[in-house]
Amino acid sequence: MTTTETSVTGERADLLETLAAHRGFLRHTVQGITDEQARQRTTASELTLGGLIKHVADTERGWVDFILTGPDAVGGGGDWSEEIPPEVLAEWEAKFRLLPDETLAGVLAEYDEVARRTDELVRTLPDLDASQPLPEAPWFPKGARRSARRVFLHIVAETAQHAGHADIIRESLDGQKTMG
Repeated sequence: MTTTETSVTGERADLLETLAAHRGFLRHTVQGITDEQARQRTTASELTLGGLIKHVADTERGWVDFILTGPDAVGGGGDWSEEIPPEVLAEWEAKFRLLPDETLAGVLAEYDEVARRTDELVRTLPDLDASQPLPEAPWFPKGARRSARRVFLHIVAETAQHAGHADIIRESLDGQKTMG
């Protein structure tokens, strides 16, 4: 072990191991495919393999920013009774697609950077009970807070859920299964 590595045990080690396992499942679903295949819809859903990788990285980045800087990092605020402006909706939808100027290798590299940042925070955050208020939005309970611990658990759940989606998309694409 080098002097720059931080040894972790207990809860933090469990979080890191679980994050690594589910990220591994997600990454496995895109092994050996082309950028075009990563953009291909194979189910009734709009989801694609490249879009899922991109979305999971963006979501993880946003929640880590929330731990560090607060509720503005994960959206919220605004008048939810109003229609979403088309340019805002288009920007949001682009986070779920591998765009023509993007590559699968590029979004995987970005995901690696996001994962490294998250893992470092899991290792070094002084207190997993540190919390931030959630932004006001219809999908969050009014006045609720989230601890760093709960945010990390949410990232695990988000990654696992989308790894399952990716497994179905990949099996529909070419028959490959992640776990069987």
